Amino acid sequence: MPENKALWINAKRGPFTVGPAPYTAPRADEIVIRARAVAVNPMDRLQQTLGDIITPWTRYPFVFGSDVAGEVVAVGSGVKRFHVGDRVVGYAAGSDKGRKRAAEGAFQDYVVLLAPMTSAIPDTVSFEAASVISLGVSTAACGLFQKDFLALNAPSASASPTGKTLIVWGGSTSVGSNAIQLAVAAGYDVVTTASPRNFAYVKGLGARGAFDYHSKTVVADIVNFLSGREIVGALAIGPGSAAACVDIVGRCKGNRFVSMATLPTSWDDVPAGRGRIFHLVPALARMIVGTIGLNQRARRRKVRTKMIWGSALVANEVGPMIFEAFLPAALAEARFVAAPGATVVGTGLAQIPVGLERQRQGVSATKLVVTL
Repeated sequence: MPENKALWINAKRGPFTVGPAPYTAPRADEIVIRARAVAVNPMDRLQQTLGDIITPWTRYPFVFGSDVAGEVVAVGSGVKRFHVGDRVVGYAAGSDKGRKRAAEGAFQDYVVLLAPMTSAIPDTVSFEAASVISLGVSTAACGLFQKDFLALNAPSASASPTGKTLIVWGGSTSVGSNAIQLAVAAGYDVVTTASPRNFAYVKGLGARGAFDYHSKTVVADIVNFLSGREIVGALAIGPGSAAACVDIVGRCKGNRFVSMATLPTSWDDVPAGRGRIFHLVPALARMIVGTIGLNQRARRRKVRTKMIWGSALVANEVGPMIFEAFLPAALAEARFVAAPGATVVGTGLAQIPVGLERQRQGVSATKLVVTL
């Protein structure tokens, strides 16, 4: 039996601690991988500081983390796509309400993955590069393809151009980088926002137009660019993105729907320990006020909005659509690239909190990765 180690949180709002972990054998439709690289996400930080609010079903001690790439070491019954030794990237779904299992957290040496939420990766894609994919592509896919969101056509190698346009606010982010590629692969044009230094980057991913989100005229500029075009809605990523997208979508022809990947207010300043209430109460107040204001804004413009939960595709057809039907061939044929690029910040489980703190301070057009 392999010896396993994990980055634990032993109690709600507790510190990250490296320690022994049980090796868990795969059940039906599961595989176990030896993790070689993990990427960090804002959600990982929020689960530490606000897990009792945003994921109240978590039972401690627990192992968080969603983005992982590595080698298959065991396969469960019913698994036909994978064999021992395969190189894969997967979405570690342990934090999902329907899973609730520390064995499925990415921040450990041996990770249990759902086979339908795992994709093979070619030899041309390193584990570090691949590890950036899973949560970003999952969140984007939930907002784009789920039937109760934008319900776009599925991405494929043979998608026909639809002549319709998707708006992605925050194209250089992890979610935005994946959303641009998925939408283009599904036959849609994409208009996005980014800092001017990232215009070439987002256009390289397939965006037709890129606009500076700092510009005071960005909403009017996008509306003018879309004149005469039919939109399929918007994907809003980042602070203030939902309100801006509501304003744009409300003035365009087409589907008046905004899939929201970001809450109306930031929770980054809320600590896990001392000073928590001092920061938590104002954040809750901003959240309430921001949500009410956004709802009123959307009603006035006759726009529908809905918040994305990034692991929802675990329980519906979108998960296999992405990780089984699309990603393996798209990665092998370089029709889809691992984006944004990986920046390795260290080696070993103990470096994951270091990466999370560096991420909290802000990154642009990159994703922070730890090798294992």
